[in-house]
Amino acid sequence: MAKSLPIFDAPITAARLSREEKIRALAELDATQVKGCIKCRLSETRTNTVFGEGDPDARIFFVGEGPGENEDLSGRPFVGRAGQLLDKMIAGMGFRRDQMFIANIVKCRPPQNRAPAADETAACTPYLVRQLEIVRPDAIVTLGLPSSQYMLQTKLSMSKLRGNWQEWRGIKLMPTFHPAYLLRAYTEDNRAKVWSDLKKVLEALGLPVPKRSGKQE
Repeated sequence: MAKSLPIFDAPITAARLSREEKIRALAELDATQVKGCIKCRLSETRTNTVFGEGDPDARIFFVGEGPGENEDLSGRPFVGRAGQLLDKMIAGMGFRRDQMFIANIVKCRPPQNRAPAADETAACTPYLVRQLEIVRPDAIVTLGLPSSQYMLQTKLSMSKLRGNWQEWRGIKLMPTFHPAYLLRAYTEDNRAKVWSDLKKVLEALGLPVPKRSGKQE
């Protein structure tokens, strides 16, 4: 694994915020920094920034790659086909979408839904870091290779990362497949792998593990 940057190793030591303080801090971050951001070229082609959404007290924080067309138009994360599948994954865990927090490593849509470039990620991810510092979840689930590699500062492949517990600044981190990948490779084996990863998250947090049905993920 590549050497991590200090910010990815140092535990979060700031005092935890109240729910009301988290709501204010997230709203201020979005309004004063994200919405008007022009730090990288992605700002030139976006319709809307996609800050992220969810429960500021969420115990589980999903991190994806970047907005797609539907997200760019709506300003909300994971609202297209991949988002519908993510909703099913969350439901399979026994939760609602609004009980989680969902964001991406970049807040603007990369053209043609390509992977974010290194300089784009470097410019945008301080916003994600701040979101994580504010929400302070008990576990992070990274969806797909770009978000997993960024959060762990590694070049390892998804086959080596997926399903193995990692850590980001003292927070448990579980890499799993992106829902968009599942839509392309919707096999029983891949679905079982994702369910295994999500079960590990529930078990690690001491949460009930629902019985898996054929309709989940």
